[in-house]
Formats: sequence, structure tokens, C-alpha cells
Amino acid sequence: MTYAVKEIYLTLQGEGNHTGRAAVFMRFAGCNLWSGLERDRANAQCRFCDTDFVGVDGPGGGKFKTADALADAVAGAWPKSARSKGKPYVICTGGEPLLQLDQPLIDAFHARGFDIGVETNGTIAAPDGIDWICVSPKADTTLVQTSGHELKLVYPQAEAQTDPAHFEHLSFQHFYLQPLDVIGDPAQTARHVASAAAYCLAHPLWRLSTQTHKLIGLP
Repeated sequence: MTYAVKEIYLTLQGEGNHTGRAAVFMRFAGCNLWSGLERDRANAQCRFCDTDFVGVDGPGGGKFKTADALADAVAGAWPKSARSKGKPYVICTGGEPLLQLDQPLIDAFHARGFDIGVETNGTIAAPDGIDWICVSPKADTTLVQTSGHELKLVYPQAEAQTDPAHFEHLSFQHFYLQPLDVIGDPAQTARHVASAAAYCLAHPLWRLSTQTHKLIGLP
């Protein structure tokens, strides 16, 4: 299998349970809910994505012919001085990473000492061996991956099926609301933050997840 990767870079996880943890972000190209092209956004199943996952032209991106080649590229982004003092961590994201993340790549990451996290829309079942599964459900989709470590719901989404209460029976360890970031409209984004915070105060199962990497200027 050839893996198409938009970008690979070292950063701090900015969202959810692992906020503040050093990680290599590996962003796969492609998604099953939107082409990534603006002309298709209005008719896409996911219409609020703020991520560029089209092509393989980002930093560290490219087409990798083997799992070992891609795992080596990810390992090369991890600080050499940190190998004995912090567990290497790769976050597979996208787009939709489960279109490409397979058993050979999972095995290759583990062989290099990495914990593996995945950030998925939940419409594809996750393969075995992933150390941290974060599912972010989207409206008008069928949720296939109904268990994991973290459910992170972008909030608000207008559709009734994305009411947070709809997910509370699922088998996740942590439940997060992430305020919907409206690009170019900070006032609306602020209203979403306030709404999500109010919901978490009234429903303590849920925790607030803000995009802290944006606040401190990290990618």
C-alpha cells in the first residue's frame, strides 16, 4: 500500500485528554466526508472542517511506498534527546486517517517505540493495536466506531442526532465538547465557547476542550 500524507510535524497536542503532550502529527491526505475543495463544501457531509488535507505538499508530506518508510519519517520528527525521557507519540489524523492506517503501519510504529493515537470521524472501524482512539462524530453520518478512549464532539451542530445526550451511552472513557470555531467570525466562536462551557457545567459528564494550540500559535 502507498500512503498519501499531507504533512508530518512535531507539536503539542492542543485538544482533549492529551492536551500539552508532545506528539508527531501525521496528517493523511483524503477524507470520506468532504473532498477538501471549497467548491464541494456546501454539499459535503462535514461542512465546517478547517483543515487542509488535500495533496501531499505539506511539510514532511509525500507518498510513502511502505509502512517502514512512513514510520521512519515519523520517527525522524521526534526529538532525539527525548527518546529516553518521554514516550514517543504519533497522532494519526486527517482528513480521515482510518482510510489508510492499517496493521502494517501500526506494527511499524510500535516497533519504533511509539504510542499511536488516532483522530477519526468514527465512520470506519478502527483496526486493533491503536493506543488512543478519539472519535469526533459528524452530523448525518453513521457512527461505526462506538467505543474508544475519547469522544470529542464539535459543538454546537444543529442536527438533533448530534445532541451530546445522544452519545452518552457509548463506551468511551472521556467525553469532550469542543466549541465550533467559525473562521473569520470570532464573536460567533466566542458564543460557541460560552455555550459549550454552559453545557459542561450543567452536564458534568462532559469536559470542555478548547483548541489551545491555536491560542499559543502552534500548528
